[in-house]
Amino acid sequence: MTVHEPAIGRYYEDFTVGDVYQHPMGRTISEADNTWFTLLTMNTNQNHFNAHLAARSPTGKIIVNSGLSVAIVLGLSVIDVSQTAIVNLGWEEIKLTHPVFVGDTLYAESKVTAKRESKSRPYAGIVTCFTRGLNQDGDEIMSWTRTVMVYRRDAPHDKGYFPQAKTGPL
Repeated sequence: MTVHEPAIGRYYEDFTVGDVYQHPMGRTISEADNTWFTLLTMNTNQNHFNAHLAARSPTGKIIVNSGLSVAIVLGLSVIDVSQTAIVNLGWEEIKLTHPVFVGDTLYAESKVTAKRESKSRPYAGIVTCFTRGLNQDGDEIMSWTRTVMVYRRDAPHDKGYFPQAKTGPL
């Protein structure tokens, strides 16, 4: 097994079953993040925005909207797992195993569990990873298995897109 240091993006050929990616960034969740996400997604559960009510709950305080926590952990994994993705093909067995609170910092790591060449797209491959999110204390807060279709290194689709400056090269 190889543990890879943080880097930006991987192509199909870069993935090896059994490898673990410790995604390079962490993200601290603020009260504004939680409130805005809850409003944006129309989540009316007051445990996400009513401190008075949440104080009476088993957690004793506002709990971060789980949709936000999932979105952040997913986002943290993109740099290694799906920076070169064409599409997400699915998530399985999403588990929320520990509450997340305002002020928690989330981290993520992924293990490659399977890969295969695409049968219908010669420029792509399919990669499956088990991802887990951790908080700043090392508590596993969530996990899932995700499958993505990623470009092969020689695929032309994600190359040559940067525009040429009209004023010439630097």
